Amino acid sequence: MGASPSVPEKSIHDFTIKDSKGNDVDLGIYKGKVLLVVNVASRCGLTDANYTQLTKLYSNYKNKGFEILAFPCNQFLRQEPGTSEDSVNFACNRYKAEYPIFHKIRVNGPKTAPVYIFLKDSKSGFLGSRIKWNFTKFLVDKDGQVLHRYSPTTSPLSIEKDIMMALGKDE
Repeated sequence: MGASPSVPEKSIHDFTIKDSKGNDVDLGIYKGKVLLVVNVASRCGLTDANYTQLTKLYSNYKNKGFEILAFPCNQFLRQEPGTSEDSVNFACNRYKAEYPIFHKIRVNGPKTAPVYIFLKDSKSGFLGSRIKWNFTKFLVDKDGQVLHRYSPTTSPLSIEKDIMMALGKDE
């Protein structure tokens, strides 16, 4: 059935992942923050709108307990070529991204990153648990639990109300 192996972790905070330079990052450092986790690509038709809006969201909420975690992924028509550091340079130079951009990962298949197995097991999407395309988004609460999954075509700014609710700001 193509089911991915399950992971024993109960929260996104239980994972250690690699930053763009290959150093370990304990996601426990994000306890108490609302997270938006996104698989990103630099050569996708959705790149400009998503990166532009992600930068705006981050600017609006970074000092209110919100963090974006971006994971470059080259699985969809090879739209994220180059190294992890190339991905960081692209996002930071072209879109002024200030949020963390991690090491390139796989989000589907037998070599799926464990953090993505957790995310997909927590909230399936239109194609079941499989990630459909670049810029699939997961909103994670302060306790590390997945609240919502959004399609690649859902604009980051359209989920602002969900972010505010997760932060405890009903507006």
